[in-house]
Amino acid sequence: MNRDYPLERVRNFGIIAHIDAGKTTTSERVLYYTGAQHDIGEVHEGDTTTDWMEQERERGITITAAAITCFWKGTRFNIIDTPGHIDFTVEVKRSLRVLDGAVVVFDGVAGVEPQSETNWRYAEEAQVPRICFVNKLDRIGASFERSYKSILDRLSKKAVRMQIPIGEEAKHEGVIDLLRMKAYYFEGNMGNLVVEKDIPSDLHAEAEKYRAELVEKIAESDDTLISDYLEGKDIALDALKSALRKAVIANKIFPVFAGSALKNKGVQLVLDAVVDFLPSPLDIPAIKGIDPRTGEEVERHASDTEPFSALAFKLQSDPFVGQLTFFRVYSGTVESGTYLYNSTTGEKERLGRIVRLQANQREEVKKVFAGEIAAAVGLKNAKTSHTFCDENNPIILDRITFPEPVISLRIEPKTKADQEKMGMALKRLSDEDPTFKIKSDQETGETVIMGMGELHLEIIVDRMKREFSVEANVGKPQVAYKETITSEAEVENKYIKQTGGKGQYGHVKIKIKPLPKYDPEAKVPKNAHREPGFEFIDAIKGGVIPQEFIPAVEKGIREAMDRGIVAGYKMTDISAELNYGSYHDVDSSEIAYKIAASQAFQEAARRAKPVILEPIMKVEVVMPERFMGDITGNLSGKRGQIEAMEDRGELKVVRAKVPLSEMFGYVTSLRSMTEGRGSSTMEFDHYAIVPQNVALTIIEARMGSK
Repeated sequence: MNRDYPLERVRNFGIIAHIDAGKTTTSERVLYYTGAQHDIGEVHEGDTTTDWMEQERERGITITAAAITCFWKGTRFNIIDTPGHIDFTVEVKRSLRVLDGAVVVFDGVAGVEPQSETNWRYAEEAQVPRICFVNKLDRIGASFERSYKSILDRLSKKAVRMQIPIGEEAKHEGVIDLLRMKAYYFEGNMGNLVVEKDIPSDLHAEAEKYRAELVEKIAESDDTLISDYLEGKDIALDALKSALRKAVIANKIFPVFAGSALKNKGVQLVLDAVVDFLPSPLDIPAIKGIDPRTGEEVERHASDTEPFSALAFKLQSDPFVGQLTFFRVYSGTVESGTYLYNSTTGEKERLGRIVRLQANQREEVKKVFAGEIAAAVGLKNAKTSHTFCDENNPIILDRITFPEPVISLRIEPKTKADQEKMGMALKRLSDEDPTFKIKSDQETGETVIMGMGELHLEIIVDRMKREFSVEANVGKPQVAYKETITSEAEVENKYIKQTGGKGQYGHVKIKIKPLPKYDPEAKVPKNAHREPGFEFIDAIKGGVIPQEFIPAVEKGIREAMDRGIVAGYKMTDISAELNYGSYHDVDSSEIAYKIAASQAFQEAARRAKPVILEPIMKVEVVMPERFMGDITGNLSGKRGQIEAMEDRGELKVVRAKVPLSEMFGYVTSLRSMTEGRGSSTMEFDHYAIVPQNVALTIIEARMGSK
């Protein structure tokens, strides 16, 4: 079986945006214009293709990333429509890890919003080339220029207008292409006829001015064109397009397009731009990984003839076929019916079936090629971030790092019959979603679930009921506090127990200190290993503690960190160094060293000025001007720090950093403060030390509940 599309005619890209910017509406137009579906689904009518979950259709928001395949002008599109709500940010992060490009959609009224910034940051981390689409220019209060300025101010100075709109709000009729200097209107059924006309005379001077800016920006990115530009020569359209493509792929330019997906204006020109300017798998650098046999860096190029390598980036439970494992093939090919080698675990599993997905519809395929995205059916041991590869040419690709949960709640099954089913359902859901965690409270025996926000956990409980038929009682949401230390401390501890016969002997000396912010690029000494929140350094010299007992020391420290010191919350951002100890020929054992290390750590942590950390949220509130004073006063009363106040059309925007513990139920109180005219968005920003008076309240409440 041969590839049906050449690799240079493949585009793997995502559609990303803040919630309600019109991302799913844009995806539906893409499916319609590319012929993948014969009518357009609408979010407000609950019949979209990409929002296929019941919860998505009921709420009118995207919860899970949906993969779709379609074709446009001889090019194959593999598209992932991602959620815009911050609680489901994991979907954006893992999708961008495996995509080659992105279309970033902005609301023409609001411009750049908080989740736009987060998604842009994820795209920067993944070095993904981007095209911007300022949508909803038909809405009252829409302004292309204001939205464009917000992109320049808050995201990147590299953005440049590719188009300007012909009219805004109710007068939005079409767009002007600044490269071709032509006006485009969208006529016929659902705007499917793109009609090229001359630029309206009243917009000609403006178009000339902005075209000069665009040409200058393109010329600056290309050494050949810059000399022609400086000499005042006319540069051919093909040369400009070719240079712009290189600049977009190199993340030197982010072109900005205009339109209204709901009113069927501008989408086809964005699809043309995807073909013209976003990279194919051949245009991106070779993927790098580690050879597990040697520890050396190796790379794989996007070619069917190279050894097979792929990354699992998402798991999904399917009611008809069981577990689906989404994977991106970086090199080589793989066929159904063969064995798949998982280099992360060292195991092999039979790859029974491969499917290509159209949201929740499945199309079975026999073979998948380099640069493609597909899903494997029935892999039992594969998890998100696992690498699949050729067993004779192993490679482990970089893992995807996910944000830590910031909110938790207690959950219990309603009946005895639900007990076992609940455990299975929670495990399946946590396998799917790496930001959803489960733990058992060892003192109370209760199950605690943790996630990115109230909506995230509400959806999880709803899915348990609908997909797994598990009824559960849930407690009130709780903040996921953490603990850390603020100074250094060193403690020596011996654990000796004599019980007749063989005793127990463990002797360690450990030094702990605060760990600086985790940097995956930082060089780590050979005798240490570092991960987010913890570093362990083995500084034992002369074998005073045998090598086989060192892992037990680390395990003891980790277990003590999980139990906490101040109020029983998990500790983080700690560097622990084992620098001395001794052993007994007969009595030393792993358990003895584990206990000795745990006790030593607890004593050291008490001396190292421990503190409680709380999640601080980035909050944006939009409201009419007359409510401004009430809102800012209310946020300040919640220990919030006001960071910026700005205009957005007729409305005012307040941006602040506020502790999560103060924000429960804020949406309801905001409605009452603004007569229902205010709205807010919130996302996790960082952890900060809790003030002493608040810490005492947290400790009292924590101890009182145990």
